[in-house]
Amino acid sequence: MSSSRSAVLGRPTPGLRSGARRPSAGFHRLALATGLATFALILVGGVVRVSDSGLGCGPGGSGFHGWPFCNGDVVPGLDLNSVIEYTHRALAGAVGIMMIALAVMAIRRRVLIRPTVAAVGLVIAQGLLGAATVEENLEEGLVAAHLGLAMGLLALMLHVWRESREGPRAERPEPADEPRLRILSVAAAGLVLCTVVAGGYMAGTQKYGRPDYQLGDGAHHACGKEFPTCNGDFMPFGDARLVDIHLTHRLFMYLAVIAVGVLAVMLLRRGMKRSAHLLGGILLTQVPVGALNVWLDEYELLIVAHLALGTLLWAASMNAVFELRREPARAAAGAPARAVTA
Repeated sequence: MSSSRSAVLGRPTPGLRSGARRPSAGFHRLALATGLATFALILVGGVVRVSDSGLGCGPGGSGFHGWPFCNGDVVPGLDLNSVIEYTHRALAGAVGIMMIALAVMAIRRRVLIRPTVAAVGLVIAQGLLGAATVEENLEEGLVAAHLGLAMGLLALMLHVWRESREGPRAERPEPADEPRLRILSVAAAGLVLCTVVAGGYMAGTQKYGRPDYQLGDGAHHACGKEFPTCNGDFMPFGDARLVDIHLTHRLFMYLAVIAVGVLAVMLLRRGMKRSAHLLGGILLTQVPVGALNVWLDEYELLIVAHLALGTLLWAASMNAVFELRREPARAAAGAPARAVTA
């Protein structure tokens, strides 16, 4: 970037030192591609679940024979479950390479180093957690943690993509209720994340892909086909462990619906229509899809759609958090930018 263009921008990029180089257009495009690939990875993980492919490369306790190898081979055979599980691993490897490339570019240009390096650390941890999930025979706590960490990676990529956009950011005055709105956005995003992770834990109790799995064994079926009631009551906590697991997911869902709904209304009143419509639209689609997952027999497409919408709601909630974050005080005060050359 030339020094004249930097002077036209008139202020440093948020989160960057004055005088630091700005992210390149290629960096921004790679951040977008990595975020989309991370979203695709989460969906392929859902396909692994519904296709009973979680142990497609080897049973629990198989060590290196089952991960990183697939049934002892570098490349899987023609078994469908093995191919699906290996596709998930291959995509995870591609996402990891993309995140490493982002970190290298960030270090070279001295921009957004912390979030990109953190993403590399998290994707390594995610791979090891995936290996542990297979080794421990799809234990539900590890399944939930694996999904939660994937949500963290997606949020990091959203942050990097937003901060790598070129051009000055529009400043806006801070209304008196701005701090409360920021707190609400963080609370709403946190509740959405808890709902997703609780749903992952509930899915983990289904033991998809395990030889001892029987339809109806897991917490997904603990309330029968009743929603919003459960076994003739509204929230009968204490009836059984699987019922409690199912109701924990529902409880977080109810709280998230209220928080996200209120946030969407407040954003709409503030004039932030795009964020408000995005949150409201995803929320109004996700709730009936979740209900259909209870009312109907298990349909693979519905399960994956429920995961996709939950992931999108998390991303939209975090986007609202980032949107409400204030510009640095020095930028808002009109601090002069330093000319730099790239």
